[in-house]
Amino acid sequence: MRQVLVLNGPNLGRLGSREPDVYGAQTFDDLAALCREIGRELGLSVEVRQTDDEAELVSWIHEAADSRTPVVLNPAAFTHYSYALRDAIAQRTAPLVEVHISNPNAREEFRHTSVVAAVATGTIAGFGMRSYELALRAIADMDE
Repeated sequence: MRQVLVLNGPNLGRLGSREPDVYGAQTFDDLAALCREIGRELGLSVEVRQTDDEAELVSWIHEAADSRTPVVLNPAAFTHYSYALRDAIAQRTAPLVEVHISNPNAREEFRHTSVVAAVATGTIAGFGMRSYELALRAIADMDE
């Protein structure tokens, strides 16, 4: 079974209580369960992680690159300014799909720039939790 990491950046552990008008009422545990369920349907072994620590997220990207593991990544606020994360993603050895629950381009202007998009395989945004499902389906459809 193909391994996939679903990595989440800062504040996503607070889903369900964080701005429910933007991010919905589902919790991070709900998101993790959804990703694992979709993964099983697609024949993927999905591990879901979340951190508020930029260095830890960079380390996870390095781990994925070293093991040639595909990644679904919601960099959250790191999307807009983390050149360290961008440089780690540039070293990827397998598909990496950037995801966002909301549509950053429909929000505040500072959210319109993604420093990681240019080194990701693709970006899916604005479909709520379904963004993760679409990303997992995209990875399942890509050649290893």
